Amino acid sequence: MEFSETLLSHESDEGYRKPSKWSKCRYTIGMSFLLSCIFAYLAGYQIGSYSLHDVDSLCTQHVSQYSPILKDVDIHYNVVRFNGSFLKENKFRQAAGPEVDAAWASLGADYRPLVVPADEAAKAGLLEDQVKVSPKYGNGFLANVEGLHHLHCLNLLRKSLYYNFEHYDSLGLGAFKNDDYILRLHVTHCLDILRQQLMCTVDIGLLGQVWTYPETPQAFVDFNTRHMCRNFEEVRKWAEERQIPGQVPPDYLQPPKPGDTVYAGIP
Repeated sequence: MEFSETLLSHESDEGYRKPSKWSKCRYTIGMSFLLSCIFAYLAGYQIGSYSLHDVDSLCTQHVSQYSPILKDVDIHYNVVRFNGSFLKENKFRQAAGPEVDAAWASLGADYRPLVVPADEAAKAGLLEDQVKVSPKYGNGFLANVEGLHHLHCLNLLRKSLYYNFEHYDSLGLGAFKNDDYILRLHVTHCLDILRQQLMCTVDIGLLGQVWTYPETPQAFVDFNTRHMCRNFEEVRKWAEERQIPGQVPPDYLQPPKPGDTVYAGIP
């Protein structure tokens, strides 16, 4: 019996073979490949589960300071081909007059401020001691949508062009109510705000060139380029609907409290 058990034990040892290094290597490669496939599937599923709406929202939040517009407006992006015509003027490029003024006004270039609730104002970066509406009229902070201020600035530059200036100066409305010194400061303020904005959101698109005049071909820059644009009209409507009244009572604003910052002059 002892002999048989020993023999069987010996035969069992003889039949056993330790895994070779190649076998271990194949196993490791196989498991790595399997795990990679699982990870790729899960990552693809996660990415695929995002709708275009989610992607637009993430992009906007990533590149924008918080604004209550993000909460109230479905910001999305569409491909728009710019009208970059050099010789064909559109309604925004007309000579000074009521028609071109109406075109610019339709963009919200002259909208009045709006009121932002305190919690939204804090998230948007407004400071506690900035101008507020009196509790008598509902509280909240006065604010303007920056993009519409940029349009206001561009409109003022348009009005200040040498071939438009006399017309608007004679009307004496808006910025042209002020003396020449203040008007110049207003214009250069607008010029520099637009400079900073254009540099902040520098457009990395490329302008190609086209051939013109078949008889004597000449190269000319093609300004009719495609851009990924936000839904401006919905943002404009949001601001339009929230404007403060055209006429407000003398006590509409809450006076500064002790400790609030009050500048010695216009910053």
